[in-house]
Amino acid sequence: MLNIALFGPPGAGKGTQAKMLAKKYNLTYISTGDILRNEIANGTELGLSAKSTIEQGGLVCDETIVQIIENSIKMQPDSNGILFDGFPRTYTQAYILDGLLTKMNFKLSCLISLEVPRDELINRMMLRAKQENRPDDKKEIIENRLREYDVKTIPVIDFYKQQNKFHAINGIGNIDEVFERLTNKIEEILSQTLLNVIFLGKPGAGKGTQARRIAKRFNMKYVSTGEMIRREIENQTELGKIAQPYLVTGDFVPDDIAIRLLEREIQNPFKGTGYLFKGFPSTLVQAYILGGLLQKQETSVSLVVEIQTSTLQAIKRLRRRANTDMARIYDMDHDTILYRLENHEEKGHKVVDFYKQQNKIVSFDGNQDEDDLFEEISETIEKAFKEIRK
Repeated sequence: MLNIALFGPPGAGKGTQAKMLAKKYNLTYISTGDILRNEIANGTELGLSAKSTIEQGGLVCDETIVQIIENSIKMQPDSNGILFDGFPRTYTQAYILDGLLTKMNFKLSCLISLEVPRDELINRMMLRAKQENRPDDKKEIIENRLREYDVKTIPVIDFYKQQNKFHAINGIGNIDEVFERLTNKIEEILSQTLLNVIFLGKPGAGKGTQARRIAKRFNMKYVSTGEMIRREIENQTELGKIAQPYLVTGDFVPDDIAIRLLEREIQNPFKGTGYLFKGFPSTLVQAYILGGLLQKQETSVSLVVEIQTSTLQAIKRLRRRANTDMARIYDMDHDTILYRLENHEEKGHKVVDFYKQQNKIVSFDGNQDEDDLFEEISETIEKAFKEIRK
């Protein structure tokens, strides 16, 4: 989801560029200025309350702005996000926008500001006043609007700088030149969007084999709670000593241990294209935990790969692994294998249902040839990258 706020002083050319960007990236276009003018033209209650303020070059009150934006945000089914033109204009409105997007389970991708010198802005708006006969483009009103911008709007820059979401673009040049600068910046931002993938499936489904190969092919950070726990046990850490009895019996390790390990892993900076989680979450509670952990990093689960295989096939694979150097402590006992499979049967379907409701599950036949399965999953991952970087 690409949600952009296009920012800049009056006369910077936001309206023209915003409409072009909305068309190119298939975004829902929200212009507070256009909406307010329509409300005024239609003589609505909101329009009448805003009219006198606009004609004097002032900023309409936040309560009115919030109402018109909430009334106007109607996402199209095929829309890739929202483009806000002229909002937020104040520090308070920046918080309001965060709240509105949170309510919709979205977040702002970036705020891009068109930078234009003051003299150029005045000349542009005076010319626009003659061409479009706009009453709010008289010289004294223009100067008042620019003063309002300096006093109330510039602090918004600091708000988004603190979130590393602010980007300044040179707004001087013809329309196509400025548009190219904007699209170059957006493409750069999109290239940094993480694709976070979960691999699910019963023990012995082949998750680890496929997940490692996928992580290597797509330069993703491979995160396996099982491997992290085994390292803790091998190093005889405090966490390892607590976790070891659970691995012996085939039980799920307590969530507080998994959280501490995942937090440590996710908080370490990396230059990959996303996270690949193998075997976590295993329960519905863990699905909520992972969502919260990723939200703290301002990202989320993008795709869930479910590898389906028969119980008999899973047992055969686990028994074969028990005779290799890849053997796990819980592979050695037949009863433990059955217990782990029953555990998965009881709790795993809730995790699958959780992500199905979010339309994030893609299922694959895990009984097929390993290389064929890898190519099928790779094709799906490639499509997912294209989707998030439209």
